[in-house]
Amino acid sequence: METNNPWKTLKKTQVYDNPWITLTHEDVLIPNGNPGIYGKVHFKNIAVGIIPIDEEDNTWLVGQYRYTIDEYSWEIPEGGALIPQDPLEAAQKELSEEVGLGAHQWELIAKLHNSNSVTDETAYIYVARDLYPLEGKLDETEIIERKKIPIQTAINMALNGEITDSMSIVALLKYHILEQEKRK
Repeated sequence: METNNPWKTLKKTQVYDNPWITLTHEDVLIPNGNPGIYGKVHFKNIAVGIIPIDEEDNTWLVGQYRYTIDEYSWEIPEGGALIPQDPLEAAQKELSEEVGLGAHQWELIAKLHNSNSVTDETAYIYVARDLYPLEGKLDETEIIERKKIPIQTAINMALNGEITDSMSIVALLKYHILEQEKRK
């Protein structure tokens, strides 16, 4: 299996830039040596997602209208932080802001790349336990609904298509698998 980069970048042109992303058009030689093009979205943030779990196996989902897909979306609490902020610090901040909770126990359960054919975004997924209340303050761009539900209900929502956000699906299904492994 080839692990070295078979692509050759000939020219990069910045097409767009804002505080969160940079879009480049790249002229390349594709792996077979022929000329090609690539569009790349560079994220200036890391992404974080949190599954908060209380002592009764409940979790919290947040619902919000997502402009990019023109749909309402139920998700685990998620957000981002400018690189090089520590992912755990970013996750703690998001849990406080979106759900009004803090946690004494944090476990990183996944690192993933969202849509890695067009973007370099990296996401970190945490499970937060031993929860305590905090006064959270939402981001100015957010109008969210919070929903406390049994974790199994959230997992079922991911399985039956009620949750379509990729980070949430990965997080909930990985959590489910890890918990099943612990019970064996």
